[in-house]
Amino acid sequence: QVQLVESGGGLVQAGGSLTLSCAASGRTFSSYAMGWFRQAPGKEREFVGSITPRAGGTRYEDSLKGRFTLSRDNAKNTVYLRMNSLKPEDTAVYYCAAKWTTLLPGRRTGDYDYWGQGTQVTVSS
Repeated sequence: QVQLVESGGGLVQAGGSLTLSCAASGRTFSSYAMGWFRQAPGKEREFVGSITPRAGGTRYEDSLKGRFTLSRDNAKNTVYLRMNSLKPEDTAVYYCAAKWTTLLPGRRTGDYDYWGQGTQVTVSS
């Protein structure tokens, strides 16, 4: 089992940057593919991106390509989400998720086995 804790959220002005972190418990972090999702008020949770266990592959929501970047440090049991050129519409609770697989997980919430509690990101105009 994996426990996930997100951090790094906060208030940022439009055009700014923010890096979210997701720390995982357990000794098998390098066996889990990781994903980031977000959920704005009144909306469904949506896919942001995913990364394979060894960071050999990534996938992003098309509309976020070029602004958001996933990375991971398996020695630190942590996955990161770097967000640049933030917009007010990026305001949401951001969640990380884990799936036991060597492959790149899909875009659906049901594709993941474990979830963190989320961290709030607010982008002011």
